[in-house]
Parts: sequence; structure tokens; C-alpha cells
Amino acid sequence: MDGTAGATAEVTVVVVDGDPVFRMGMTALLGAVDGLAVVAEAATADEAVAAVERLRPRVVVTDLCPGREGEPGIDAVRRLLRPRPQPAVLVVTVADDDSVLASLRSGARGYLLKGAGPAEVARAVWAVANGETLLGPAVGRLVAARLAGPHPGWPAPVLRGLTPREHEVLDLVARGLGNEAIARRLTVSPKTVRNHVSAVLTKLHTASRAEAIVRAREAGLGGGR
Repeated sequence: MDGTAGATAEVTVVVVDGDPVFRMGMTALLGAVDGLAVVAEAATADEAVAAVERLRPRVVVTDLCPGREGEPGIDAVRRLLRPRPQPAVLVVTVADDDSVLASLRSGARGYLLKGAGPAEVARAVWAVANGETLLGPAVGRLVAARLAGPHPGWPAPVLRGLTPREHEVLDLVARGLGNEAIARRLTVSPKTVRNHVSAVLTKLHTASRAEAIVRAREAGLGGGR
């Protein structure tokens, strides 16, 4: 659904979220801010990429929506940055884990948790539009903790053969989550999770999910150690 605001708007925005209620609320919030104009809404990564290519917005406010064929939301962020000129991507999502750093590595300029107040969201949109990097308070504390030293979710030597995504999946498996729950947490398809779990079992030379959980917890994942 496209909707253009007044012609005097300084910053054009595309809002991306799979939840239509949240998407409409974010559109209304930003549309009420002087100088901002929401020019399009999108429910999926593919819709968002098409809107960015067509409208060239200055900012994309997006959840970590999975893309085509279960493409992770983090990878979808990279696709949003391919058109020129690049938009500034502000991620607004529920995930307060390693998705933060992954989003920033993918090129996002800002990261807020859902539940941030209207003033905080508007301030973040203006900040990323002006070339700044902005993290919400809770997200900033998480990043500071990651940079301060070792974290239980980081790879132990025995697990270094895993990719970052495989490591993330194994950590969630070790926490007792099933494939469906992991898929929702990472905004990917259950099939993608199954593929990652299979790769983890192969790389760890483990015969079962239970054995992989034991290895993971011994290495400090899933709340182990």
C-alpha cells in the first residue's frame, strides 16, 4: 500500500513489517512527524526491495522480515542497500540478541527494540537519515557487553568450525527450543533451521540432536557452564 504525504517533506520513509497492525501504527506515528513522509509500506523483504528501487526513500524502517525462500532477515537488509542512492536502514524488531551486531555488519545504521516510544523512533529516523548510527538504550547496553569481553554465546574453540548462523542455531537448540520456535526467533523458515541443524550435527560429528546439545552446553552455550 503506497501513500504519499505532503510535497514539502524532507525525509521519505518506507515502513516494512509483516505485522499489519504494527506496520500501520508505525506509518501513522511517522506520518504525524513534521518533515517525514511515509511513501510506501511493505509486508515482506521482496515488497520492500521493490519499493526502495521504485521510490528511492532516504530511510527504510524495517523489522527483520525473511526474504524469498526463507532468506534470513539479516540478508534481506543487504538487499535493501543495493539500490543507489542507498537508503538508511533502521531496524525495529523484538530481537535483542546477536541480530544487533549482524544487522550493523549488514549495513543498518540504527537498531531499536519494538516498544520504543514515539519520540525515540522519530529521533532515530532523523539520526539515520543524517548519516548517524543510533542504537536504542537497551541495544546499546547489549553491544557494549559484547565488546567488553567473552560472551557465553560466542564460539568456544571446539565449535569454531561452525558459521555464525550455525552457532546461533546451536545455542538456541541447547536452550531447548524446537525448530519452529527457532525459525520464529530468527525470522527464517523451519526448513532453513533444519538445514542448519543438520550441518551442525555433521560438523560436530554428533549422531543426534541430544548429543549436540551436550557438546554445546559443555562449550558454554544454552546457559551451560
